[in-house]
Amino acid sequence: MSIKNTAQNYGTIAKWLHWSTAVLFIGSYGSIYYSRWFLEPRTPESFNALQIHLSIGVTVAVVVVLRILWRSANPMPKEEPGSKLAHLAAHLGHYALYAVIIVMPITGYLGTGSDINYFFMFELPKFESTMLYQPLVENGLGMTFSDFEKPMDFIHKDLLGAWIVWLLILGHVLAALYHHFVKNDRTLKKMTTGK
Repeated sequence: MSIKNTAQNYGTIAKWLHWSTAVLFIGSYGSIYYSRWFLEPRTPESFNALQIHLSIGVTVAVVVVLRILWRSANPMPKEEPGSKLAHLAAHLGHYALYAVIIVMPITGYLGTGSDINYFFMFELPKFESTMLYQPLVENGLGMTFSDFEKPMDFIHKDLLGAWIVWLLILGHVLAALYHHFVKNDRTLKKMTTGK
């Protein structure tokens, strides 16, 4: 198996980055839903679950940067046969997924009122504590953190987190299964076994 992409398959690094992103998103959602469904608010346990969620979000941001760098340096495998409309839909779906995996960590970080204890190893300051906050938010936008936090939370939690992420992931999974079981092409195999 090649480390780099080939005309037939994604390489080991592209596969690792893709599946790592998927696992991280599952972990991120799992930690926050665990906190909401099973823990009392404002307890040490719910704070720890939030810290895991935030830590995973930072990790997603790093993996996304690596994905973009790797994708820009590696040619994509050849597309499977299909109509121009199907290829356009696939490209638009992938661009939307990339947009979401970029915007989610950014809005999550910008809107959190808590420092991030990265997997309980070291602290990362919340955005409000950074040198960028005052010139961008207070001086530039004329907003308090409370005012700034509301649109960030809306985008992160209510708009993307509650609906759009799930719809895009569902569409991505259904498209992969459609290609594998209905079209019998190599779309899913390119990102899994390569055979």
